[in-house]
Amino acid sequence: MIFTSDNANAASPEVMTAIVNANSGYESSYGADAAMARVTEMIRDVFAAPDAAVYLVATGTAANALALAAHVQPYHAIFAHDAAHIEMDECGAPEFFTNGAKIIRVAGDHSKIDPAALNTALSSTGNSVHGVQKGMLSLTNVTEGGTVYSAAETTALSALARAHKLPVHLDGARFANAALATGAHPADLTRRAGVDVVSFGGTKNGCLGVEAVVMFDPARAWEFELRRKRAGHLFSKHRFLSAQMEGYLAGGAWLTRARHANDMAALLAAGLTARGATLLHPVQANMIFAQWPAGTSQRLRGAGAAFYDMPAAEGFEGARLVASWSTTEADVDGFLGVV
Repeated sequence: MIFTSDNANAASPEVMTAIVNANSGYESSYGADAAMARVTEMIRDVFAAPDAAVYLVATGTAANALALAAHVQPYHAIFAHDAAHIEMDECGAPEFFTNGAKIIRVAGDHSKIDPAALNTALSSTGNSVHGVQKGMLSLTNVTEGGTVYSAAETTALSALARAHKLPVHLDGARFANAALATGAHPADLTRRAGVDVVSFGGTKNGCLGVEAVVMFDPARAWEFELRRKRAGHLFSKHRFLSAQMEGYLAGGAWLTRARHANDMAALLAAGLTARGATLLHPVQANMIFAQWPAGTSQRLRGAGAAFYDMPAAEGFEGARLVASWSTTEADVDGFLGVV
């Protein structure tokens, strides 16, 4: 009954098999491996973007920070939600790799940027030499609150950025979960919605440790390559990153695994609601934020459950629960039985 994070589970069988299969003979290094060429075409197909530049790194923080750094200057502002991972959970890496770009926090309910708040932030930034200049918009899908931007919502926010001539980044650490939750084509959630660069996640959905940076404007590619190398994120034995991503994408495994995680979260959320818990955000993908009576958390942990504590109203306890590709119905039933 481990619901702490989709980082806590094992790598999926198809990913591990791909790694083992790659572990023989000799192969070109630093991204020149044959598997990387196949991965590039697979990801281009996912996003219906035949000219996209595709690069692999080992962590989501590297993907986000380097993608941002390839688009902004040190005197720029990056607009992101209050709870965005690049603001709350990356130890200043975006600021470090951009050489000082400032993150401007934008409000919005359920971890989604409010368009009016974004418009205000954009309009009030960069109007003189004394302040940072407008640089980039960064969105997250699935958000840190477990909610999902629709294609229309992403398009509307991107249009506000475009009105100020800004590029748009998408942190897609859980992009597979978002795509399934909306039912939209990946291109409609990204490229066709005005997104310029995507951090396309694999680690949270069954990979051992790999993320793709997908740049829809290949003119930015060379700068990204240089920044990746300078930052120490260009793997020499790159074939093991490529193998993971190929195993992840082959046969639609990335969607199969994410669909299961979403389904388990929906089952758990319904069961919690039926037992009197309150859901603090809409459950749209594989993350749940719940509140229950004080004492419940201790009973759950005593039974072997694991989750993260969150703020709650007086007399209650809050929790974040994340379902993964390996969550079972028995995990859900056991958890609900204790509740």
